Amino acid sequence: MNSLAIPKLRGMYYGWAMLLTLSFTEVTSWGILYYSFSVFITPMHDELGWSIAQLTGAYSAAILISGLAAIPVGRWLDRHGPRWLMTAGSFAATLLVLGWSRVDSIYFFYVVWGLIGVTLAAVLYEPALQAVAVWFRRKRSRALTILTFVGGFASVIYIPLAAWLVEEYGWRDALVVLAIILGIATIPLHALVLRRRPEDVGQAIDGDPVQPREPGAQPVVEPGITTGQAMRTTVFWWLTVAFVLTYFGNIAITVHLIPYLVREGFSAGFAATAAGAIGLMALPGRLVFTPLGGRIPRHYVTALIFSLQVAALLALLLIPGKTGVFTFVALFGAGFGAITPARAALVADLFGTANYGTISGVLTTFITVARGIAPVAAGILLGLSGSYQPVLWTTVAVSAVATIAALQAKGSPVEAQRAHS
Repeated sequence: MNSLAIPKLRGMYYGWAMLLTLSFTEVTSWGILYYSFSVFITPMHDELGWSIAQLTGAYSAAILISGLAAIPVGRWLDRHGPRWLMTAGSFAATLLVLGWSRVDSIYFFYVVWGLIGVTLAAVLYEPALQAVAVWFRRKRSRALTILTFVGGFASVIYIPLAAWLVEEYGWRDALVVLAIILGIATIPLHALVLRRRPEDVGQAIDGDPVQPREPGAQPVVEPGITTGQAMRTTVFWWLTVAFVLTYFGNIAITVHLIPYLVREGFSAGFAATAAGAIGLMALPGRLVFTPLGGRIPRHYVTALIFSLQVAALLALLLIPGKTGVFTFVALFGAGFGAITPARAALVADLFGTANYGTISGVLTTFITVARGIAPVAAGILLGLSGSYQPVLWTTVAVSAVATIAALQAKGSPVEAQRAHS
């Protein structure tokens, strides 16, 4: 199986086949395992009588578990690549979605979603981004743009599809159909197409000409430093502070946007439309900012992305009426869409690809904790103050600090190591 028929792809870099495969499977995995959950809350509440808090609690637990699983997943990726991890993850996820369709106990529901949390770490962006980091160097920005742009259609495709299936067949049969789609659209592609590194198919990174190796010469070592070395650098902690704070602010406002707009006198329909439009605005954000990182220092681009979040929140606070909301959606969406590829590119640029998965997994763990805390913290602040104004101004301050921290995330430890070697 390792000797995939490369002659059929003569003249084409196999990394592009990997990338297109992952782009397609990410749409399906994100759409079914992440975005479609919201569609099933109401019908499950109506049939089973579980509270909204109980239902969403399982989903939140899955997100936190995925963060805890990020470090072991990253270690596996560094040692073995994404092929069997993503294949096993997709297979397990398919069985778990089928299990979800049969739940009649809240305890079984939590067990199913706890295990789904592990599969999220195995099949969503982390392994796909690791593959991009290993297979692309000069063309990394272009590859990340393609992967995340295509992935951005997950909610656009699968939320309406899941809603239609629920309406036509009920929520249990809808999940059976989605499980079948997930299995067919991901398992065989992950198993047949994915490979660990270009050398496994007789190619060099970016599709460059393969350099002949003298007999007895050591194989080319992937650039990079160890996870321990990375964590002993100040640039790693600046990067961690920057992304933890920006995700904290991002998730806090995303979760509370609709109730905030309703409190401000907008209709529930308008509020939902505005929230949905953020996802659409993320697509042009990825098209603009991700390639830009290949032309100017990436920490400047990242700081610019974070500053859009600050500007968006200020627009929401200071510009009255729908004009302020539209401005917020445009700025916030553009920045939101570019955060994930910016993080992936920065980790690869700063620390190399040899231990990319583990280093990224450590960072992801910190980020996931922030994502889990943010909505609760915003809710507590709202309860104490009785107003969303302190919540929004706190989010502005947090996002501003994240922007400053991003500017400090410069100076590659890998390049410094090379200079001293």
